Amino acid sequence: MSIRRLIALLAVFAMVLAACGGDDEGDSGDSGDNGDGGEGLIIGVSWNNYQEERWAKWDEPAIKAAIEDAGHTYISTDAGSSAEQQTADVENLISQGADALIILAQDGESIRSAVAAAVEEGIPVVAYDRLIEDEGAYYITFDNVEVGRMQARAIFEAVPAGNYVFIKGDPGDANADFLHGGQLEILQDAIDSGDIVNVGEQYTDGWKPENAQTNMEQILTEIDNEVDAVVASNDGTAGGVIAALEAQGLAGSVPVSGQDADLAALNRVALGTQTVSVWKDARELGKAAGEAAVAMAEGTAMADLPNTIEFETPLGNTMQTILLEPIPITQDNLNLVVDAGWISTDELCQGVEAGAVDVCS
Repeated sequence: MSIRRLIALLAVFAMVLAACGGDDEGDSGDSGDNGDGGEGLIIGVSWNNYQEERWAKWDEPAIKAAIEDAGHTYISTDAGSSAEQQTADVENLISQGADALIILAQDGESIRSAVAAAVEEGIPVVAYDRLIEDEGAYYITFDNVEVGRMQARAIFEAVPAGNYVFIKGDPGDANADFLHGGQLEILQDAIDSGDIVNVGEQYTDGWKPENAQTNMEQILTEIDNEVDAVVASNDGTAGGVIAALEAQGLAGSVPVSGQDADLAALNRVALGTQTVSVWKDARELGKAAGEAAVAMAEGTAMADLPNTIEFETPLGNTMQTILLEPIPITQDNLNLVVDAGWISTDELCQGVEAGAVDVCS
């Protein structure tokens, strides 16, 4: 047993002794017992920004259930969109005795030193949904290049020629470039032929909708509103783009892409102001991450985890990875997210004219 683990267990033991002195009713809290009489494990999760709708609503409950169903303990921290805070958070989780870590990186580069330190201590690390360039980490995400392809296919089908704007993700998140790379796989030939003209392209700091809106407003000013389509890389940036378009009377006439199937975005798809939101069922992602973290904490090697493949990173590293399959959601298949319990009909159809789409009849 490591010194780190021993210290953590002694602290827990002291707390238990203190609690036992109070009454004879027993402790109704989470003991961390795995149900088989053995010692439970601690799985620590570092969130980059827990305030985003998706993490609290879908990802965390799935991660937590996978950990607790296995008889282990979930602990977490929230970096509040600060890369510096997240480094401190990871150190804090380690000091609390975490036997494995799941890290949703605010900045994949800044967090590398903390990840390397954890791996060196023998603590398994799951890079959750965002790449961290460390071969000692296990990378779990959806196929983000394919997400980019799906976004571009939907927009290209709607507008095969014209002025395109690209609103990309955060420059510190490798997913931003994975997505854009997939988008260009579909659109590059049309760009090269001149059918599509790239009239504006911007990264979005922090993936924040307000930053996307500012970027789009600036581009619209520069091009005198001459835009035919916008490839936005997630639903948050799509929301910012659509707000900028709406201010110019263009919302609904300019196709816009997104991803994550946020409730507001799906409502925009039903309304016709957003063309596509690529659905990545975060419940499946969270479950996979929780199960992987538990398995590695229990001693399973990364390469032996189910459905693992090798992934070549932009820096030339080979990482063990699970890539889940996304689904593009348009007005034609909104029933999928309703049938899956992802969104209610009332939420989806708010403000939508009855009969405008099949699920809002």
